[in-house]
This record gives sequence, C-alpha cells and structure tokens, in this order.
Amino acid sequence: MRVIAGTYRSRPIAAPAGASTRPTSDRLRETLFNVLAPKVEGARFADLFAGSGAVGIEALSRGAGHVSFVENANPAIATIRANLASLKIVTGFRIDTRGVPAALRDFSGPRPPEPWDLIFLDPPYHADQAYANTLTNLGRLGAAILTPSGTVIVEHQRKSLRPIADIYGSLHRTRVLEQGDAALSFYQLSKPA
Repeated sequence: MRVIAGTYRSRPIAAPAGASTRPTSDRLRETLFNVLAPKVEGARFADLFAGSGAVGIEALSRGAGHVSFVENANPAIATIRANLASLKIVTGFRIDTRGVPAALRDFSGPRPPEPWDLIFLDPPYHADQAYANTLTNLGRLGAAILTPSGTVIVEHQRKSLRPIADIYGSLHRTRVLEQGDAALSFYQLSKPA
C-alpha cells in the first residue's frame, strides 16, 4: 500500500498482519479522494474502524486540518502509530483506542467535541451489526456529530445479504460508487422541511 497523493505521495504504508483487517485498496482510496477533493483541505476527518490508518493518512496528506483515527484492535493501533511515525506525522491527528461506540458516545455528553466535516467508516464486511449500529448512531446524532455540509462515507461489499439502508435517522444516501467487490455509499444530513 502507498499514499496516493499530496504531501506524502507514493510513500509506503503498512497493513496489520493477518486477515482480520482488510485495508481499503489504493484504487478505491483514489476514487474516494477524487470525489472528496474539494472538501478535504482543512477538514475535520474521522476514520472509524481505522485499521491501518490508510484513509486518514491519505486525508492528512491531502491537507485535512485534523484526523481522528478510531480503532480498538491492538495490532491495528500499533500499525497506525508506525505508519504515522514512518511518515514523520506528529501533529494534526488523534488516535482514539476506545473503539467506535465509545467515541460516538462523547457526542451525547454534556460537552460534545467539535463536529466532523467528513466521516469514513469501514467495519469488517461481515460485521453487519457494526454497520447498522454505527450508521444508526450517526443518524441519531445528526448535526451534533456532522457539520451541515458534512458527508459520511461507508465502504461496504457491493453485493451483501444485508445491504445497508438509504436512510438512517437524519442521514440519507446521496450516492453509491461501485468498484469491483467494494462500494462506497455517501450520506448527508437531511435538509429540514
């Protein structure tokens, strides 16, 4: 794997050993960031189920203002740290090792953090409940977690026995891009009536 473009272009990044993490392919990351290009500069970006951190690192390379890597698997956390260190990235990010449900609970508290402009999530393809729970929580939190023009992007299997829905609370799907066995679904906040 490598960083596709930006400050760290063509620099290699590692993936955690074993089959439990499925990194987003270089080609799919390139497609994703071609779509997101006008929104990345200065953005607050969340990389949920971050795995190797490749998506969040790509966002930093392309000028994101801040990236939150949310991951609770120790091998993946070690890989994210090693990738950031190898690229000499020392600022502009946070690694949240509590996992996605705990990170999202912060937004329900008395002092929620600043909302994100872009949220990317990529649970293991077989983790149907992780997709449903995370998207349901994001849709419930709505404007507390996402800026008004913000976007949630979900990487998922193109064909699944349990496809993800078009609507989760205040989030509605606006676009689907398919590439090989993978797909990217883009969600935005519903406009008030």
